[in-house]
Amino acid sequence: MSGTRSPSRTAPATRPRSPWKLRLLLWPFATAAVAVNLFLLGLIGVSVGLSGIAPVTALWLSLPLGLPATWAAARWVDGLIAEANRG
Repeated sequence: MSGTRSPSRTAPATRPRSPWKLRLLLWPFATAAVAVNLFLLGLIGVSVGLSGIAPVTALWLSLPLGLPATWAAARWVDGLIAEANRG
């Protein structure tokens, strides 16, 4: 055995990752995804006659909007980790 599995059925094989560390790790990626989506939304707005969103504006708007996106991504990853530990 390589030592990756726990001999007990109730104990997890590895220590669970700290929730704040996971969120800190995911925050730049989620915020960047929000910035890209905001910019593309601005481009769609231009095609229907609205004013566009400048890339710098999309970046500034993504900073506060990245927090809920990070929360959602971390919750999804926590679920995947929990599912992997069950199986």
